[in-house]
Amino acid sequence: MIELTEQQIERYSRHILLQEVGLEGQEKLLNAKVLIIGAGGLGAPAALYLAAAGIGHIGIVDADAVDLSNLQRQIIHFTKDVSRPKVESAKEKMIAINPDVKVTTYHEYLYSSNAKEIIAPWDFIIDGTDNFPVKFLINDACVMLNKPFSHGGILRFRGQTFTHVPGSACYRCFFKEPPPVGAVPTCSQAGVLGAIAGMLGTIQAAEALKYFLGIGELLTDRLLTFDAKTMNFRTIHVKKRENCEICGAHPTIDHLIDYDQAACDLKNH
Repeated sequence: MIELTEQQIERYSRHILLQEVGLEGQEKLLNAKVLIIGAGGLGAPAALYLAAAGIGHIGIVDADAVDLSNLQRQIIHFTKDVSRPKVESAKEKMIAINPDVKVTTYHEYLYSSNAKEIIAPWDFIIDGTDNFPVKFLINDACVMLNKPFSHGGILRFRGQTFTHVPGSACYRCFFKEPPPVGAVPTCSQAGVLGAIAGMLGTIQAAEALKYFLGIGELLTDRLLTFDAKTMNFRTIHVKKRENCEICGAHPTIDHLIDYDQAACDLKNH
């Protein structure tokens, strides 16, 4: 375990004061490794809060550069970062907010050929993409590798999220396969209220922290949805499907699949 310095005790004092966290819990966070896939609307707040919380090692995956249209919601990037790789911009802000954090960047797209290699070393995965093919890829790789992950998705004024741990319902238990190409509008076509990204990404960060601390109830076997126009939150209970194609008793998917693109890419998220 890591022995906290006096400066770290002060930095994390509001965590340490919590009976459910304390020094032992903060040490767990400092030993934790979280991979964030997507340095966009969801990945931005998740990365900032996890860095601030003292997650010891954070990885971030994104192949895109910062675009001016990103800045309305992707709060980890500033105007000066336009045209910079998102992963480098994000790394700079995470280290600025907390020098304790080690950050590993992956300036590349996630494909079936590299997903397992990238995901394997990490303890918890945050899906911050707005890309159905990659969401299914993340789900399938995590199930195959027995990795817990947080799913998140936003569009217009709505958001949804759930958490998977080995043995609980996975993304395919909720949604069997990606929608047909062209069936779902892109973020650039439909729009998204910027603050929605912060609401959803922060929930995902909280799920990661709860996982490492072993406190509360994770969003397993439950899909949390909200509509910011009415501020109505709804929890939908979903059971693990015994005949699920990837996590069921007799899975039919034995390899990772690169589906055709049907939704917006990380740049537009």
